[in-house]
Amino acid sequence: MTGAQVTRSFHGIAQESAITSIHEMLDGLWSDVPEISDIDQMTFTTAIIESAANVVQHAQPQDTKSVQIGVDILVQPDVLTARISAFHATAPPTDLTAGTPDDDEESGRGLALIEALVSAMTFERQQGTSTWVLTRHRGK
Repeated sequence: MTGAQVTRSFHGIAQESAITSIHEMLDGLWSDVPEISDIDQMTFTTAIIESAANVVQHAQPQDTKSVQIGVDILVQPDVLTARISAFHATAPPTDLTAGTPDDDEESGRGLALIEALVSAMTFERQQGTSTWVLTRHRGK
């Protein structure tokens, strides 16, 4: 993959079947770029799926339109980038810090898990769209 870039995209209604489609897209991506290490593949896939699952499970429509999910992935020689977007969704809670919940809590570990798996995670909000940008430097 000397200097080449590989991209993949998914866009659909934010429902459970979208997660399966995103998994299948990622499987195809990794087949096309076998030089990406297993650890980079596994950690980045987990971060993307966790982010997408958060959209499917928690995003609320801002009007009568269904929430849509978009996943755009860019593989470059040294870095993997994914943009996970929730279209037509209300803004998530303002505190997006990845605190660790108490031991008896059954949920709330997703953001902490994502942050542990990537080099950087940022959040953008523009005109009814929330986007999480995940970056993983290869081999780190």
